[in-house]
Amino acid sequence: MILRHAFIPQDNRRLAHVCGALDEHLRTIEAAFDVSIRRRNESFRVEGARRAAERAVALLQQLYDRAAEAIEPAELQLALVQALRDDAPALRVVHAGEPLAGAEAAAEPEIVLRTRRSELAGRTRNQTTYLHNILGHDITFGLGPAGTGKTFLAVACAVDALERGTVQRIILTRPAVEAGERLGFLPGDLAQKVDPYLRPLYDALYDLMGMDRVGKAFEKGQIEVAPLAFMRGRTLNHAFVILDEAQNTTPEQMKMFLTRIGFGSRCVVTGDTSQVDLPKGQVSGLADAARILRKVRGIAMTRFTSADVVRHPLVARIVEAYDAARPTAAADDFHPDFHPER
Repeated sequence: MILRHAFIPQDNRRLAHVCGALDEHLRTIEAAFDVSIRRRNESFRVEGARRAAERAVALLQQLYDRAAEAIEPAELQLALVQALRDDAPALRVVHAGEPLAGAEAAAEPEIVLRTRRSELAGRTRNQTTYLHNILGHDITFGLGPAGTGKTFLAVACAVDALERGTVQRIILTRPAVEAGERLGFLPGDLAQKVDPYLRPLYDALYDLMGMDRVGKAFEKGQIEVAPLAFMRGRTLNHAFVILDEAQNTTPEQMKMFLTRIGFGSRCVVTGDTSQVDLPKGQVSGLADAARILRKVRGIAMTRFTSADVVRHPLVARIVEAYDAARPTAAADDFHPDFHPER
C-alpha cells in the first residue's frame, strides 16, 4: 500500500528535525515499521503493509507537531516504542501533565512523579500499571526482560517519595552475584566493593536527582546502599527499599529480605528470571516468591514483555528471539490467572 502525506503549513526547520541528519530518523522509522519512505520537500510517500504504513504516517505527523526543537535519537526511540504497541488505538507519546482521553483516563489516572525529569511517565500500559502498583501497594514485584524500565521507574518512585517526605530514606540492595564471570576479591571498603554491582541504581539516581543532590543525600543518610547479605536482622521502617536483580537471590535470601519491611515502608523487587546467574540447579528466589506470594493481599506483581522494552527496538527483537528459542523453559513467574489487587 502507498500512502502520501504532506505537512501543512510547510516549515523547513521542522522538516529537518523530523528527518534527522542525512535522513537518519527516516531510516530508523523505515526499519522499525518495515516500510519505504520517500520525500520531496513537504510531501512524503510511504509504501508498505497497510497497518505499518498508516502507523508510520501517524508517527511522522506526531514528530512534525513537536519538532520545534531537534528530535534526539532517544526521544525518537521512545516514540517508536509507543507507536509499535499492538494495542495502541492512537499513536502518541504521553508526557506527564498531558491529559488522557476517554476510557484510558478512567482506567489509569495520571501519575506525576517529583523528580528532576519532569517529563517522566509510563510509556506503555504495563509501565503505567507498574507505577500504580508501586504507589498503591507496600510490596511490588516487577518481572520481565531488560530494558522495560523496571529499575528506573522503581528508583523514580523512591525519589518521589523521598522528595515528598513520605519516607525518610531510600535503601538500595542487590545480591552480589557476577554474570558468569568470577572477578575475585575486590579492593576497598564495603561501599567500594558493592559499587560495581549497584552501578545501574546509581545511574538512575544521578539522572533523577543530579549528582550533587545524590552526594548530599548519601552524607545525610537519606540514601543507603547495602549488599543483600547485610540485610539480615534489620527492620526497615519509613524507608523505600529496592531489591534489584532479584532473580539472583536464593529462596532463603528472598524470604529474609521481604520480612525486613517495617512500618511506613514500601518495597519494590525487580528482576528477570530468564537471566539467572546462580549455580546450575539453584532455584531462583524471585521465581519462587512470585509463585508463593501470588495470592497474598497487599502484594502486586507486574509482568513486562518485549512490547514494553524502551531501549533500541532491536532489544525487543533480541528478547523475542531468545523467548522463541526456549519455549519449554521455566514456566511463567506467576499464575496466568492471577490479577493483583489494585
